[in-house]
Amino acid sequence: MKKTLSMVLAASLLVGALSGCGGDKKTAGTSHDPVTINFPTATATGALYAVGAAITNVWDTKIDYVSASSQASNGGIDNLNQISEGESQVSIAISSNCYQCLNGTDSFEGHAYGDLKVIAGLYFNPNQVVVTNGSGIESLTDVKGKHFAVAAAGSSVEGECSNHFTAAGLNYPDDINCEYIAFGDAADMLQNGTIDGAWIMSGAPAGAVSQAMSSECKLLDISDEIIANLQKDYPWYAPFIIPAGTYPNQDKDVQTSAIKMVMFCRGDLDEQTVYDLTKTLWESIDELGEAQANLKGLTAGEAVKDIADLPLHPGAEKYYKEIGVL
Repeated sequence: MKKTLSMVLAASLLVGALSGCGGDKKTAGTSHDPVTINFPTATATGALYAVGAAITNVWDTKIDYVSASSQASNGGIDNLNQISEGESQVSIAISSNCYQCLNGTDSFEGHAYGDLKVIAGLYFNPNQVVVTNGSGIESLTDVKGKHFAVAAAGSSVEGECSNHFTAAGLNYPDDINCEYIAFGDAADMLQNGTIDGAWIMSGAPAGAVSQAMSSECKLLDISDEIIANLQKDYPWYAPFIIPAGTYPNQDKDVQTSAIKMVMFCRGDLDEQTVYDLTKTLWESIDELGEAQANLKGLTAGEAVKDIADLPLHPGAEKYYKEIGVL
């Protein structure tokens, strides 16, 4: 509870900091009916919670007709369901889940949302596999028979576990003693040795990984062979290096897999609104990057790449053509 309250307080302070540096309120759009943007993110202990708070604060501050706010959620699949059901208007998920939602496959079989549209590809979201030093785990295949946290049942992170362990030759979930818990709980259990490992998918550095790595834990490499196996069926995967020193007691680079995070919206959100959301996002990216590490260094040119061929919203497309990246 203390950790969750701390994360919520940190997000609140972040919003306050951005409010102070955002300049005068309402600089984009002057003749538009009011628009409310509900933006689900993830649990309050994850990096995505702070990312959503930062972005919605900028929109709420700088676009005169927009009232934007972020909320905690159960992550990417929940976010996509909220968008498809009209409960929310804008959110973020990994590109693979967006592709599945658009096409009605995997977790979205039988209930595709064909009007899903992209505002921007953001940062790569790496898979981070943390194991205790005493677990004997040196590769994904070694997780067989171990007590391992795979995040919430049916979540996008559990989907990552299924894809990767299957690519490593395991029968998921039968070969693993799975624990279906949130990142923060997994970090606690890693520290006290009640689980052998945990799958955490989040921008690096992630608080839960830092917590676990401060104890007797290490990050696991994901091999070129497993990444190549994944790419045969899931072309959105890319190799990703977590540099040495990113976490406590991490003295070498660690290779893992990653998927780009995508900001998406309902297709019926009007063109002018999405144009203003997109333009304001990129014109504010430097201050956003100073306040939230996962947004630092992002460029509009990269926002249209590695997004699994998902369709851009016409308002976003208009902006990218205007600045010459399309």
